Amino acid sequence: MKDLTNGSIVRHILAMAPPIMVGMVTIMICQLVDLYFVSGLGDAAVAGVAAAGNAGFLVNGLMQVLGVGAVALIAHAVGRKDRADANLIFNQAMVLSVLFGLLTLVAGAALSRAYMRAIAADQATIEAGTTYLLWFMPALALQFATQVMGSALRATGIVRPVMLVQTLAVAINIALAPVLISGWGTGYALGVAGAGLASSIAVAVGALMLLVYFCKVERYVAFNAAQWRPQPRHLKRILNVGLPAGGEFAMMFIFMAVVYYVLRDFGAAAQAGFGIGQRVLGLINMPALAVGLAAGPIAGQNVGAANAARVRETFVKAALIVTLVMAGFMILAQLKPELLLGGFSNDRETMEIAYLFLRIISLNIVAQGLIFTCSSMFQALGNTKPVLLTSATRVFTYSLPAIWLSTRPGFRMEHVWYLSVATTTLQAGLSLWLLRREFNKRLTLAPKEEKAPEQESPEPIAPLAREPV
Repeated sequence: MKDLTNGSIVRHILAMAPPIMVGMVTIMICQLVDLYFVSGLGDAAVAGVAAAGNAGFLVNGLMQVLGVGAVALIAHAVGRKDRADANLIFNQAMVLSVLFGLLTLVAGAALSRAYMRAIAADQATIEAGTTYLLWFMPALALQFATQVMGSALRATGIVRPVMLVQTLAVAINIALAPVLISGWGTGYALGVAGAGLASSIAVAVGALMLLVYFCKVERYVAFNAAQWRPQPRHLKRILNVGLPAGGEFAMMFIFMAVVYYVLRDFGAAAQAGFGIGQRVLGLINMPALAVGLAAGPIAGQNVGAANAARVRETFVKAALIVTLVMAGFMILAQLKPELLLGGFSNDRETMEIAYLFLRIISLNIVAQGLIFTCSSMFQALGNTKPVLLTSATRVFTYSLPAIWLSTRPGFRMEHVWYLSVATTTLQAGLSLWLLRREFNKRLTLAPKEEKAPEQESPEPIAPLAREPV
């Protein structure tokens, strides 16, 4: 366990963010490698895998329910020096991870084809996306457990083991992708099914490695079979914090589904170009997301320690770092988009669409970085409802105008991307305003030395107040 209530905040962020980013970047690279090898199968295969990947946003929403709830509550417990509560939350979150994993497998088997029919441009894309999803679902199901284990470590200030596990798992995926997709060395190509299978095998290996780490090395939080009996009061604590954050990913799923819906009349090349550009954009966003994920446990431990000034300082320092980094990427995307997008498709039309998408959408990446930072602060405070509110606002202000524009004469695909820039900027402004209000309300409830009495409340746990044990 690493105490984040003392020492330089910038030093803590810079120490934690790179391993977090490496882990996320390797996962994103894995997805891009899948797209690279799948691109040889044609535009329908690329569009199908990219569209199917959007379903991951919905499953990621459920993962965030567990991850965000675990990080916030365990970090609070660490800040209070309450190891017993940290272990209880960890084990209750693991129970939920098993239930959510089973739910994902059942829903994936039942709904994959219906989902692809709703958003795909043609029958070939439907078949490719459905096949990929069915083979990719085991990976999504297993990631619930890895999410909880990784979140518990991050809440205690430990990030390097997760990075190493993710990197090794992604290396396995990258090695398997050409073998299973294209039949390298075997002569038996599985196509898009191979892309999903490679990911599922890699995630299974990663989950096993994390399990071994917890059993052999980790000491602060640990598996305890006696705490696996579901305890409604503590499950409610996790869900109170996690559900709104999960709802944010559900909003992202709706947002992406609307994009695919309005682009489907432009054909598979348009959906493929958007899919490639969106994956690369996700890679660009990784530094900002990593800084936000590093800042969350720092702020969370200081919430538990009732150090209001240090919570505010964490936000200011994280926001400054994010703004500088994302401004640099925005300039690169405007001037040299080919450096970021080169090599993902041989189809000229697809790549021209990807270049156009990245040039326009990169105008909002500074705003997106601030959204990530604000979301992490809300998570650290133990109140993620504002995150859901801002995400819903973006979906509402984007979806209806986008669908309306798609019905107008002269509609062009770049119209929906300019609209995305405007609505993301609006979301960033709303997030900053709500965070300022939350700071003023919650960080002045008590002086640093004061401890509120223990009590059970149906509301999200307020900072500077003890959480029920």
